[in-house]
Amino acid sequence: MSEAELKRTLLSALDEHGLAEDTIDGLASQLLWRVGRVSDDAPVTVRVGFASGASLFADLPRLRGASDAEIEAALSDGTLRVEWVGTLSAK
Repeated sequence: MSEAELKRTLLSALDEHGLAEDTIDGLASQLLWRVGRVSDDAPVTVRVGFASGASLFADLPRLRGASDAEIEAALSDGTLRVEWVGTLSAK
């Protein structure tokens, strides 16, 4: 997947959820993320959470690295799994 295709996919996903690109840009420095698989037959997973909750990542099963090809395949076939680490509180 090219960078342009990835950007289009990301912008489309943001739009579907009513989020603007600048919202994500504003959050970027506050987020921590990990990408990988729990096991060889597990889905490619992206774990995302606030950097202030970094210790919560340690409580989860460790993700082994996923190759670029594995990530591209998961994006293409719709099997990429996204997990939020921590809690979200409405303000």
